[in-house]
Amino acid sequence: MAGLQVPNSASGQGPGGRRRSWAELLAGRLKRQKCNPERAQKLKDSAVRLLRSHQDLTALLLEVEGPPCKKLSLSKLIDCDSSEIYANHSSSFIGSTLQDQASRLGVPVGVLSAGMVASSVGQVCTAAAETSHPVLLTVEQRKKLSSLLEFAQYLLAHSMFSRLSFCQELWKIQNSLLLEVVWHLHVQGIVSLEELLESHPDMHAVGAWLFRNLCCLCEQIEASCQHADVARAMLSDFVQMFVLRGFQKNSDLRRTVEPEKMPQVAVDVLQRMLIFALDALAAGVQEESSTHKTVRCWFGVFSGHMLGSVISTDSPKRFFSHTLTQILTHSPLLKASDAVQMQREWSFARTHPLLTALYRRLFVMLSPEELVGHLQEVLETQEVHWQRVLSLVSALVVCFPEAQQLLGDWVARLMAQAFESCQLDSMVTAFLVVRQAALEGPSAFQSYADWFKVHILHPPLVPSKYRSLLTDYISLAKTRLADLKVSIESMGLYEDLSSAGDITEPHSQALQDVEKAIMVFEHTGKIPVTVMEASIFRRPYYVSHFLPALLTPRVLPKVPDSRVAFIESLKRADKIPPSLYSTYCQACSAAEEKPGDAALGVRAEPSSAEEPLEQLTAALVELRSSMTDPSQSDVISAQVAVISERLRAALGHNEDDSSAEISKIQLSINAPRLEPREYTAVDLLLTSFCQNLMAASSVAPPERQGPWATLFMRTMCGCVLPAVLTRLCQLLHHQGPSLSAPHVLGLAALAVHLGESRSALPEVDVGPSATDAGLPVPALFDSLLTCRTRDSLLFCLKFCTAAISYSLCKFSSQSRDILHSCLSPGLIKKFQFLVFRLFSEARQPLSQEDAASLSWRPLYLPSADWQRAALSLWTHRTFRELLKEEDVHLTYQDWLHLELEIQPEADALSDTERQDFHQWAIYEHFLPKSSASGGCDGDLEAACTVLVNALMDFHHSSRSYDHSENSNLVFGGRTGNEDIISRLQEMVADLELQQDPSVPLGHTPSQGHFLFGIFCRRLQALTSGWNVAARLQRQRELLMYKRILLRLPSSVLCGSSFQAEQPITARCEQFFHLVNSEMRNFCSHGGALTQDITAHFFRGLLNACLRSRDPSLTVDFILAKCQTKCPLILTSALLWWPSLEPVLLCQWRRHCQSPLPRELQKLQEGRQFASDFLSPDAASPAPNPAWLSAAALHFAIQQVREENIRKQLTKLDCEREELLVFLFFFSLMGLLSSHLTSNSATDPSKALDVCAAVLECLEKRKISWLALFQLTESDRLGRLLLRVAPDQHTRLLPFTFYSLLSCFHDDAAIREEAFLHVAVDMYLRLVQLFVAGDTSTVSPPAGRSLELQGQAGQPCGIDNKSSSFSAAVNTSVPEKELLTHSRAAG
Repeated sequence: MAGLQVPNSASGQGPGGRRRSWAELLAGRLKRQKCNPERAQKLKDSAVRLLRSHQDLTALLLEVEGPPCKKLSLSKLIDCDSSEIYANHSSSFIGSTLQDQASRLGVPVGVLSAGMVASSVGQVCTAAAETSHPVLLTVEQRKKLSSLLEFAQYLLAHSMFSRLSFCQELWKIQNSLLLEVVWHLHVQGIVSLEELLESHPDMHAVGAWLFRNLCCLCEQIEASCQHADVARAMLSDFVQMFVLRGFQKNSDLRRTVEPEKMPQVAVDVLQRMLIFALDALAAGVQEESSTHKTVRCWFGVFSGHMLGSVISTDSPKRFFSHTLTQILTHSPLLKASDAVQMQREWSFARTHPLLTALYRRLFVMLSPEELVGHLQEVLETQEVHWQRVLSLVSALVVCFPEAQQLLGDWVARLMAQAFESCQLDSMVTAFLVVRQAALEGPSAFQSYADWFKVHILHPPLVPSKYRSLLTDYISLAKTRLADLKVSIESMGLYEDLSSAGDITEPHSQALQDVEKAIMVFEHTGKIPVTVMEASIFRRPYYVSHFLPALLTPRVLPKVPDSRVAFIESLKRADKIPPSLYSTYCQACSAAEEKPGDAALGVRAEPSSAEEPLEQLTAALVELRSSMTDPSQSDVISAQVAVISERLRAALGHNEDDSSAEISKIQLSINAPRLEPREYTAVDLLLTSFCQNLMAASSVAPPERQGPWATLFMRTMCGCVLPAVLTRLCQLLHHQGPSLSAPHVLGLAALAVHLGESRSALPEVDVGPSATDAGLPVPALFDSLLTCRTRDSLLFCLKFCTAAISYSLCKFSSQSRDILHSCLSPGLIKKFQFLVFRLFSEARQPLSQEDAASLSWRPLYLPSADWQRAALSLWTHRTFRELLKEEDVHLTYQDWLHLELEIQPEADALSDTERQDFHQWAIYEHFLPKSSASGGCDGDLEAACTVLVNALMDFHHSSRSYDHSENSNLVFGGRTGNEDIISRLQEMVADLELQQDPSVPLGHTPSQGHFLFGIFCRRLQALTSGWNVAARLQRQRELLMYKRILLRLPSSVLCGSSFQAEQPITARCEQFFHLVNSEMRNFCSHGGALTQDITAHFFRGLLNACLRSRDPSLTVDFILAKCQTKCPLILTSALLWWPSLEPVLLCQWRRHCQSPLPRELQKLQEGRQFASDFLSPDAASPAPNPAWLSAAALHFAIQQVREENIRKQLTKLDCEREELLVFLFFFSLMGLLSSHLTSNSATDPSKALDVCAAVLECLEKRKISWLALFQLTESDRLGRLLLRVAPDQHTRLLPFTFYSLLSCFHDDAAIREEAFLHVAVDMYLRLVQLFVAGDTSTVSPPAGRSLELQGQAGQPCGIDNKSSSFSAAVNTSVPEKELLTHSRAAG
């Protein structure tokens, strides 16, 4: 203590002038004074104060040791590079010395050692303070501190160290004390942080010191210094201590007793850091500035890894709740009115990323229910910062799907409080919350317009006692709007209620309304409800603004667009005044003549949205960069929200676009079209989704990829969903085989996630034939995937494999219901079909050992082996369990429908392979399989029944939306049916062989062939009637029946043999009934069936009869029965006899040497008579029966040239009366056929001449013919002729009656008693046909209407010669009008 001046009285000199030491002086004083404990304690305290005031403890030690002791310096002890210390000194030696000196001084050794260590710590910190790291030590200083702390630990272990004294000494060097030193002291147990803080006399000062040091520490961490790991550990430990002590359970900072300092300091420091961060964000901190780095680092302490072990306690949750309160209430500067104007800028995407990151970290600890409840409590009890409150609302709806319901319920309670208790604040809060949530788009929250429903136009229901207040409010609102020069009547139909911009002019708003109304009309096909309401309740705006904007003159497109269709729909609904529509049409016509002038009335299309698209691209790239970085997983939802906002900007959609509410989506699968801007934006989305999936799959399987795919999918919902589905249609249905593996995987995963949200998505209408029924989105993908060619088969296999594998991996831990919602049963069935078809090894039964594991990882590789992936999925245990569900069984019917789609010329299988596959599928797989599993229970007849129905259904679908409307009516629309028909032929042949020999093949005595039962049931299910649609549908069904019958053995029509006890088999009866009831009307022309079915029947008839005991007698019996049961078969045989006779004759002579049976000879004779009659030679008499001869003569006359017909028909004067009557009837049928059939061999004029010639002959011979126009089933003539002529011909007999009036040569017929009755009846029936609108069955062929008009100069063609009848009956239905209606295809 050389530097310290001591008075003489204190030091004194001993005898002889020798200077005495401190020990001698103190010893002398002790001798002179009595022992007094109180004085002893005062003396110790004085000594301690003296030691604390001394700045150089080393010098003190040197002084008390005396000259003989070598100089001892503690700085050398902590110097790691000094080998001298390790050689000469140890902790025990220093400790012993300290004890000796403390004993000499009479002070506690702990006090002495604490002061010495604190002084050394100060030396270490002073050296480090000159570096660039104000809170961290250098490597050198860290080593020195380590040695010093080891010495301190020794002192502690030997009770030679006072923590309290050490803390007090440290605070004396507070300005130079480094935070890392404090941390080391805490971690190594020298002195805890709590002890250190409790020892400080000023809590405010210590809080400020900690705040400054923590800020510097955060900055150092973000600067990526070389000691960053130490700095992060420091920050984590400090935060854990502050959270644990500041928010411990039962801590009450408001209690009256003296509180502990530590909890108060902890809360103070944490609050200082949060306020600093919030103020920095409010001031607009610059990115990468020191403040920005500090804030970013501090917000990182709210993550789980920073809180460490304390996360398991309740303290973090209380800390997070307290933090949330501080965020919402700090610096409440803005009012609710300010929030209304500015909240558009506070959406999730526009909120500072650091604040949204903080929100997301808070959301980890707090549930959505707790967050909403806390938000409600804060709003009810405190003043709030509206920007942060509303940005929190946006974050809630973006990050939590369930937040929409929670916020909706809360807002409903607020509205109830507002109206029940007249609480204006509750209403304001509700409006602000809903407006804010609606900014995040339809995927996060319903639109503001949907929730609000325009409260002025549609006021809410309120209690009666407050109804006057609501009325006053609406009146004041209207007045205020009028002051602002905006009236309710001028408000747009789709007004942006949350817009904070300038008020739109009515004309500009009307243009926007028109565009949005057309958009809604495009998607729904109906006039929007908003437009219909406006036409009634807001007529001034509708008439003055909306309609003029809609009816802007322009050059109308050749193909009507959506605008034209919308205008026409409004016109049909009487929503456009006729004068306004007429003016519009005139202006459009003028625009076509003056295109330059018309351009003035057409608004220019907006320029391409390059900048929004570039911003969207940048946001997508940023999201993709986060896929492979696990540390960025918490920012995914924020990035998706940014993408959603930029997508709306790129497409020109508003946040509150009410047109997003789409009940059904119209999609044209055959010709999907997109606007260029939509095409570009949607392509960016789909490409990004595929790339993100590949990136995410490279680091984690689907089940560990988090919710990014679901969040991304939601951005595609709402207004952009129709465009997304249209683009998917283009890619999958039209370009599928050209897609690469990443595209297939990405689109398959997207299909799965769209299915996950199927309940929230609208249905999809595909094609014009599906206007009533819609498809759910998962079923749409089933429709887009075709299985026709090799390429489409392989693509469908890839897509199904990827979709099913992804769903099984993604939802492996969830219930099977999730899989059912994500995947349509049709997709799973197609996968089964493809695996069975393409991989023969899959057709073998699986054993338990065959179960394979499922891996998603190989699929995302470019060289993915799809065959191995498909077979791996096929044998996967979970997939096999899924196939046990009834709705995903690949049934026999499903297999047939898919197999019928195959085009053999482009099939992946060869003809032989395809035949083998068919044989396996039918006979080995589906036939023995149980019906509960989709099989046939071994019933071959049931298998044939399903196959026939599948053929019929496929035939009806061959002209649906996915086929060309101009395709020919070939069998089933495709040649692929030929292979399936071959299988049907084989199966029917097997059935024929399985029958009991004692029973006619294919039937039992009481039942006919099963095929006729199928036809009957299907015909009964069809719509009956005479309208064109019903007739065409029935005709197409019958044509298909006929084609199937022609491909099967002829025994199906009449059996394999005839028995004596039942000459007419059940099959014959069924076929006769089919001919009389159906084929007569739809498969016959001119009184005869087509040649193919006629020849098929007669071949089968001879085959069956030739197996009987007397073939000739059996044939005669059957054909004789045909005259009464089915005469149309005989007339058909007469028509086709020239080609039918050689076949039948050869067939008969192969088995019998006798002549043809008598009934067949009658057909020969009838044809011979007709031939002789038309020859120049004398004609032989007509054979019996007369009606057959008349039919033969009618068919022969049709082949004669027109100029010779009159001369040939003069021979009729010599024929029997009965023959003439029948011939007249067949001629009338021929006249109608010439009009009804465009390809008829007989010209209408020739047919009319034939009728006139026969009628002339009848008149000459006084033969009554009027009965032909009054035929009924009750008379013999009617039963015969009505079974020969189609019903549509007999219904049109009135037309032929009046067509022949001009052919009467005298009034004999008119004088006949029954003539007037028949004429009036024909006239009434003719008028009924026309007035009832049921004239579709008559229409003149093209080019013939002028001829008919020339023949029908007077009404109904009545000649002047028939004046007596004209006077009695004067009709007013011109024949040309009757004939100009569309005819049914015959």
